[in-house]
Amino acid sequence: MKVIITGATGMVGEGVLLECLENKNVSQVLIVNRKHYELTHPKLKELLVPNFLQLEDFTEQLKGYDACFYCAGISSVGMKEEQYSFITYDTTIAFAEKLLQLNPDLVFNFVSGNRTDSSENGKVMWARVKGRTENALMKLFGKNQYNFRPAIMKGTKGQVNVKTIYKILGPLIAPFFPQKTLTLKQVGLAMINAVLKGYPKQILEVDDIEELAKQ
Repeated sequence: MKVIITGATGMVGEGVLLECLENKNVSQVLIVNRKHYELTHPKLKELLVPNFLQLEDFTEQLKGYDACFYCAGISSVGMKEEQYSFITYDTTIAFAEKLLQLNPDLVFNFVSGNRTDSSENGKVMWARVKGRTENALMKLFGKNQYNFRPAIMKGTKGQVNVKTIYKILGPLIAPFFPQKTLTLKQVGLAMINAVLKGYPKQILEVDDIEELAKQ
């Protein structure tokens, strides 16, 4: 299958990308970035898009794909809801709508977060916005959409983009919360298997991601 990945310059996106490049079921990967990612591989193509809301000039490059693994995102720390919503909701939905228009059978996997608020009415800002994004994507794609809610994550060997906090605190915290810990290899495998085999749930918590990675 042919896959589009966003967020390859971030920790989750890079981990998912490396798994896709190693996986025999993935024949081609297009990374859509705002800035260049320094990696060459026979399967890999890169498309630099300054603004995900303006894709009119890139329609031909975005056609012919089976799935999108949307791993782009930003921390809500220090951000107001309007600004965070623009990046997390508006930009994601606009990108997803364009891909669906170009690839009607596309499976869209969205990296959300543990404790995302599906009701959209909770007190935690980022959780509300993520929940609204999940709900909109499920409505847009129907059964061809999965929301991944990882918690503590371990990087993949060879990764460059691992956040300092994960490097320092990850190995210390993970042993105390094994039920909340995933490797990015597991996340990548689960995303691939969601496309190839499907899953009975569209919102995947840590246990679901772990289970789907095994299939």
